[in-house]
Amino acid sequence: MSTNEKIGQLIYQIRQERGLTQAAFATRLGTSQSAVNRIEHGKQNLSLETLGRISDVLNKQLISVNEGAINLRIEGGHELRGEVAVKTSKNAAVALLCASLLNKGITRLKNIPRIEEVNRIIEVLISIGVSVKWVGNDLEIRPPIHLKLEAMDKEAARKTRSVLMFIGPLIHTMSDFKIPYAGGCELGRRTVLPHLYGMEEFGVDIFTKSGHYHVTAATHLPTRPVVLYESGDTTTENILMAAAGTDGETVIKMASANYMVQDVCFFLQKLGIKIDGVGTSTLRVKGLGYIKKNVTYSPSEDPVEAMTFISAAVTTNSSITIRRAPIEFLELELLKLEKMGLKYKISQKYKADNGKTDLVDLTIMKHNGSLIAPKDKIHPNIFPGLNIDHLPYFVPMVAVARGRTLIHDWVYEDRALMYTEMKKIGVNLELADPHRVYIDGPAKFKAADLVCPSGIRPAVMLLIGMLAAPGTSILRNVYTINRGYEDLAKRLNSLGAQITVMHEL
Repeated sequence: MSTNEKIGQLIYQIRQERGLTQAAFATRLGTSQSAVNRIEHGKQNLSLETLGRISDVLNKQLISVNEGAINLRIEGGHELRGEVAVKTSKNAAVALLCASLLNKGITRLKNIPRIEEVNRIIEVLISIGVSVKWVGNDLEIRPPIHLKLEAMDKEAARKTRSVLMFIGPLIHTMSDFKIPYAGGCELGRRTVLPHLYGMEEFGVDIFTKSGHYHVTAATHLPTRPVVLYESGDTTTENILMAAAGTDGETVIKMASANYMVQDVCFFLQKLGIKIDGVGTSTLRVKGLGYIKKNVTYSPSEDPVEAMTFISAAVTTNSSITIRRAPIEFLELELLKLEKMGLKYKISQKYKADNGKTDLVDLTIMKHNGSLIAPKDKIHPNIFPGLNIDHLPYFVPMVAVARGRTLIHDWVYEDRALMYTEMKKIGVNLELADPHRVYIDGPAKFKAADLVCPSGIRPAVMLLIGMLAAPGTSILRNVYTINRGYEDLAKRLNSLGAQITVMHEL
């Protein structure tokens, strides 16, 4: 068998695993079905660039082409135009994958983003015996009779902080197990104590050992309301899953009401769990000791992705339409921008596929340099405050405004330090301390050759700045971006950006 035939057979097998027809694969690849047929039969010579595109579409490494870094070459200074649809939420998707462990029946999650963070959770699930299959853009999840936690893919688990959310569902099936230390973005000391304290109320003890958390569970219904030590999103989701699988009523106080938490609540309700107070800081959860139901659920769209495109439009002084934007989780951000002088239009509300979340089509108007720096500092808070993940996208936006802005990122020790990379592309930025930066605008953006920061949002913030910088910029090792975004370069290009994906060997 020739090399081309071996590669073609590998591509065929992976395509089948992903549940893609030749026609659907061809559409994603931007080629014809006959070309795909030739590739799979080894009758087409493949360039490294083509192999790289195939790897990206299939979310699977092919031979050595993806072992090196993926870089972006950005020809900046171009105005964006047109429209783009927001994809479903990354943070909801990974939480729902963890929550699927509660269900002994078949779970189908619709329109799940094909991103690295999702891939890592899938790898962990498969390694412990769960059947996870792509059916088009949906994921079909079938649990085994017995999980094999001792076979867990520890390397994949350590690449994502979301693996912590395995604890909530697993305490209902296992009394003693280990979870590798959580990884993800390097944003400072992100404490797991709120998870530990919340789980204690259910009779769960979590001990930190070398390289893992050792969990012992004698699960029982909490004897008092579970007051969260910190109103974190993943903490709330973890405690929700613990409550959902415990017979009786659990009251959770100081809960996060953020978008991904609401999606988890709506999913649990479809499983038969009664939850009162969705969207508030107090949740009443009537759990079930045994859950087996064939269920289909569609998570809502990602407000952070919507904010990304808002920031790209504002930073490049462009007018674009962002379809399917979850407006409830963008209202404060839009008000801040409105007070800076930005004009925008919002369509009538309509429902997301989950039947719950309100969406709109949002058109950002050109500002032509008329924006003024906000009179007060920009800082995040738990929902309904300004989304913590949205804060980095204000850095390039206030940089194009006239005046001085204070950005106060009090949540993470190290993220504000990543903002200083913007100085290399022309932003007049002063670091006041590890949490605060001052930005004087308007900036004169300039091209640069930089390595991606380790945080997803600061990395995309830098990409947005490069879109506004005339000339050729290089953003290196964009795995960080791929953890949280699907085809971001391609979708920005559909709006008129000029970004080339480059694969290093």
